[in-house]
Amino acid sequence: MTSPKPMRDFSLEVFFSKWEFKAKHHMTASDLETLTLSQLLAMASEEDREKYDNLTLGYTETWGAPELRELIAGTYQSMQKDNILCLAGAGEGIYALARCLLTEKDHVIVPTPNYQSAETIPLAICEVTGVPLIEDNTGQSKGGWKLDIAGIKAAIRPNTKLLSINFPHNPTGYVLSAKELEDVITLCRENDIYLFSDEVYRGVELNSDDQMPQIADLYEKGISLNVMSKAYGLPGLRIGWIASQDKEVLLKVERYKHFLSICNSAPSEQLAIIALKNKDAILARNLNLMQRNVAELEQLFADYPGIIDWQRPLGGCVAFPRYIGPGNVEDFCKSLLEESGILLLPASIYASDLNEVSKDRFRLGFGRDKVFTEGLKAMRQYFEANFSDL
Repeated sequence: MTSPKPMRDFSLEVFFSKWEFKAKHHMTASDLETLTLSQLLAMASEEDREKYDNLTLGYTETWGAPELRELIAGTYQSMQKDNILCLAGAGEGIYALARCLLTEKDHVIVPTPNYQSAETIPLAICEVTGVPLIEDNTGQSKGGWKLDIAGIKAAIRPNTKLLSINFPHNPTGYVLSAKELEDVITLCRENDIYLFSDEVYRGVELNSDDQMPQIADLYEKGISLNVMSKAYGLPGLRIGWIASQDKEVLLKVERYKHFLSICNSAPSEQLAIIALKNKDAILARNLNLMQRNVAELEQLFADYPGIIDWQRPLGGCVAFPRYIGPGNVEDFCKSLLEESGILLLPASIYASDLNEVSKDRFRLGFGRDKVFTEGLKAMRQYFEANFSDL
């Protein structure tokens, strides 16, 4: 047993703290186009608008408002209100669950690349094994990636406590096939392993046929994580949740939440209620935006071949294409930022402590409206100035 590692800085957030609100064109955003407060309130029923206007700004229930939990449960097939615990965004869920489930004697398996907290937080507690996603540039695998089921199986130890997955995937946009999902659940059930599933992009698959069921509905030791931030485009609400059949786990996290956020913001809960009551309209709007933006991206890459190796992601509003142009991806991203104010996330941001991640890729976001349109125009101008002779 090795000693836990100190938690290293969150590379993505450190990078964003410097550039997210300074760069002219934020072309690597991981959330969908947001709504203004007035736009969201315009969707509210008269009753819900009155509740918001007359809301008292006191403490709220630690588990989350009952009506909010009922609505969240309704987004699952078999969950009830008591299967839902609300949290202050998805980040609190990732952190609190690891602290509640894991000890130094345990072992965790995490695919790479990943959203860094999925590996950094467990690494501060116990041993963690990374299993790289398999890159498929042959065009035979839908979405350009595969989950290494054999690698996960080989990584399982007698003390493996948790497998942490994230699909639709950040940053690749990959979504598990029905067979991959079945194999993952079978492995976890046979080895009595918790399956933590980050599902924050569920609902904005580019093709609805690719949508996965939610882990909490399928597996008795499954824990689903979701949030209003990504697919719904409402990160300012800071409302997230976990769902599970295992109420003992939920209770442990609820007790741990007492040391963290304690409870959610009352206005945010009421606004989340309004959003969830209008979820179909919000998700449809966001999906239409993504589909438009992907088509425009693909036209740019087709107009300048030999620069970007692109495969359309299956779900979510981010992709992880390969840079195949002159120089390397780090210089490409730096040049875009310095010359055109275009912000991308180079491969170095996704470096892992567990195994090597492709060094020639970058994260591109396509979930915004005007920001994306203006950024794509600037990117086209950059390509014309730098790659027109290739």
